[in-house]
Amino acid sequence: MAMAIADGLNNQNGKYTLEFVARDISKLESIKEKFPANVYALNEFDITDKNILLAVKPYALSSVSKQLKGKANTVYSVLAGTTLEALKENIPAENHIRIMPNVAAKFASSTSVLTGDNTKKDEALEIFNAIGDTFWVDSEKEVDIATAIAGSGPALLTLVAEAMMDGLVKEGMKRPDAVGITNSLFKGFAPLIAANHPALIKDSVMSPGGTTAAAYAALEEGAVRSSFIKAVGEAFKITQK
Repeated sequence: MAMAIADGLNNQNGKYTLEFVARDISKLESIKEKFPANVYALNEFDITDKNILLAVKPYALSSVSKQLKGKANTVYSVLAGTTLEALKENIPAENHIRIMPNVAAKFASSTSVLTGDNTKKDEALEIFNAIGDTFWVDSEKEVDIATAIAGSGPALLTLVAEAMMDGLVKEGMKRPDAVGITNSLFKGFAPLIAANHPALIKDSVMSPGGTTAAAYAALEEGAVRSSFIKAVGEAFKITQK
């Protein structure tokens, strides 16, 4: 996730100066291959007055914080389920912001949900607008709920995409054509869903006794709608542990 965000911010014509800090020496070496300058080991980096993007596994927060030096300006955390209170207890900073982006940040197409210190709201939105769409919410609970879609959503959609591809192949289509057609569908669907309510899109395509009606009925028999609703709930539960 960190590298996806870095790729997105790095493609902003030099607007942002990026520095990289890691605990793992091997990761530092791989980062240096792509970003030769400004790479540091964790125990030699001073966070004083810097904006920090914290992108470690949630369980590592405590151990990482013990190696940091100084007091940051703003900490932006992508740690799923890690509260602002926990961040404040571990990372000294003037401001703390939670953000849940996704890997599409690499292509400046992330969906990012944020909350935290309102004094930094405008700055946070400006930074993360550079990697996609941003949504500021009023509570941490809403960030946790949104994690299922904003964070995990790409993985859920790959399930849909792969199933569509396999369905086409099952009926006799060549795999490359199945992949190309499904990819094209997703590309065209983005502006469509942005301009129309889902129910209106479905109604405009579904004719009486037609192919869409038959396909839709099969999905309803498989409780696909219910399964996706449950998936959001299960992801939310994980953030609360």
